[in-house]
Amino acid sequence: MRAKDLLCPHPEGLYCPPGDFFIDPVQPVARALVTHGHSDHARSGHGAVMATRETLDIMGLRYGEDFAGTTQPAAFGETLHVNGVAVTFHPAGHVLGSAQIAVEHGGMRIVASGDYKRIPDATSEPFEVVSCDVFITEATFGLPVFRHPPAEEEIARLLKSVAQFPERTHLVGAYALGKAQRVMRLLRDAGYDRPIYIHGALTTISDYYQSRGIDLGRLEPATVETGSKGDFADAVVIGPPSAFQDRWARRFPDPLSCFASGWMRIRQRAKQGGVELPLIISDHSDWDELTDTIHDTGASEIWVTHGREEALVRWCELQGIAARPLNLVGYEDEGD
Repeated sequence: MRAKDLLCPHPEGLYCPPGDFFIDPVQPVARALVTHGHSDHARSGHGAVMATRETLDIMGLRYGEDFAGTTQPAAFGETLHVNGVAVTFHPAGHVLGSAQIAVEHGGMRIVASGDYKRIPDATSEPFEVVSCDVFITEATFGLPVFRHPPAEEEIARLLKSVAQFPERTHLVGAYALGKAQRVMRLLRDAGYDRPIYIHGALTTISDYYQSRGIDLGRLEPATVETGSKGDFADAVVIGPPSAFQDRWARRFPDPLSCFASGWMRIRQRAKQGGVELPLIISDHSDWDELTDTIHDTGASEIWVTHGREEALVRWCELQGIAARPLNLVGYEDEGD
């Protein structure tokens, strides 16, 4: 079987003709296999959805319990069959429940990575290398300039700033699913045992993480209606980036703007966003992780999607590995 006969790009997303299903479709379809719960990969309205238990739960929390006609949980490492095509979910290390999806049929195995990272993260299952014939990799940070520092060092910078400016509130922008909980856990692992104040938009997902055994410590609502501005001096407040553009952020005493993202490697981007303390913390692989993973899978062909496709395709060609961009549309950077 040729790879393009097993998976091929359609306007709706990656399609498997023999199995008659899509992977992370961006439009409603009859049957979808979903890698993780970020909204650019997990959409509502499908007839049937297969995903990990955690991803299904997260989709239910975000879209309501009727987000799909039917659902089917997939355990990591369990081989399931869809119309005769074998599919297996493997940890991707991106966020809680995130998976790579291996599709195998007619002697051909393709692994769709979704989004992934390989550095340790106490809030998600560790990435698993899966050998395959074709590896479909993301390329969000697919340029050599992107080499992420240890997240622990970035959290140490945050805590140093908290100690240096106790009169200010440190407002940390972090995406609601995955990044916010990772920052909370990194703070706890660094010894920060005070309450962490959170925007209401983070409550539901953070509670779910705690219910799955991920200890985020004491979380309190970040609202001044029940107290005074002074209550938040020297506090760490975490909220979604969108909240930092409205009146909510201006309620705190002399707020110091922080943003946890791999994009904070680009100084101009941080400056344009008014970020005083950029924190280079990413839930995506950096350049070295991307290239190491391509080697580790042993794949003879690489398909590159949603990101800096051209640079990674060129790198593969220089390594003697066949590669091509998929040019899929509809994928953004919710979990960077």
